[in-house]
Amino acid sequence: MAEPIFDAALVQSKATRMRSDIVEMIAEAGSGHPGGSLSAADIVATLYFGGVLRYDPNDPSWPARDRFVLSKGHAGPVLYAALAEVGYFGRDHLKTLRKLGSILQGHPDSSKTPGVEVSTGSLGQGLSIACGIALGLRGGEDPAHPGDRRVFCLLGDGELQEGQVWEAAMFASHHALDNLVAIVDDNGLQIDGACTEVMCLGTIADKFRSFGWRTFEVDGHDVEALHDALTSATEVEGAPAVVVAHTVKGKGVSFMEGNYGWHGKAPSAEETETALGELRELAEGSAR
Repeated sequence: MAEPIFDAALVQSKATRMRSDIVEMIAEAGSGHPGGSLSAADIVATLYFGGVLRYDPNDPSWPARDRFVLSKGHAGPVLYAALAEVGYFGRDHLKTLRKLGSILQGHPDSSKTPGVEVSTGSLGQGLSIACGIALGLRGGEDPAHPGDRRVFCLLGDGELQEGQVWEAAMFASHHALDNLVAIVDDNGLQIDGACTEVMCLGTIADKFRSFGWRTFEVDGHDVEALHDALTSATEVEGAPAVVVAHTVKGKGVSFMEGNYGWHGKAPSAEETETALGELRELAEGSAR
């Protein structure tokens, strides 16, 4: 089968549309986490629309699929926006975020939402789960369950303050999980402020490298650079790989960018209108 052709303009347009969906669904819910959802939009768009992640929305349990684990589960809106866009469920569900009976809970729930592999939200656990999945998938002999299936795990930089992350990093290196790719949404902010002030992480790439990981650093809003880094990470042999994506919290909405106060609150009606207007302008500019 021919390799998919990477279309940077398409990926960028999808990311912009996802950002609009994120703002709208959180505004409708009246609660949620816009900052870290917006910062991760280009990353998730590159995975789902850039030919990196192998999936089939018509068959969520397709044995040959890759797995995506959103360890920073509070950023569920960015995943929901992508899943709706590729057709796992209808877009009408987006405005039911966080409502009783909705398939879109505040944090991803694999028992409710098609396309969600793992229920996440308790920070620090996602990479451990991803390690277990990667170990289980490796080396399959059954043609219906190919051994080249990969696991992608998206973490927040503040999340790396959890000790369990580094236990998982050690495990992945020890077992040479080269079908595992971690991605760090390195936006520099968490709910209480700057990561450097809350609990300084030092140089993230150096930390992972010291645990035996192959590391890649990239502008997390440059979809071409993201695609190149993610592709290179999947080609690593004999070790797990991590892509440290340097991002801006609240990316795409001027009054949210770089403001930790937008980690976990919904915009007002006026703020929503302003945000969506900015994103429309961004979409129109990209289309010219």
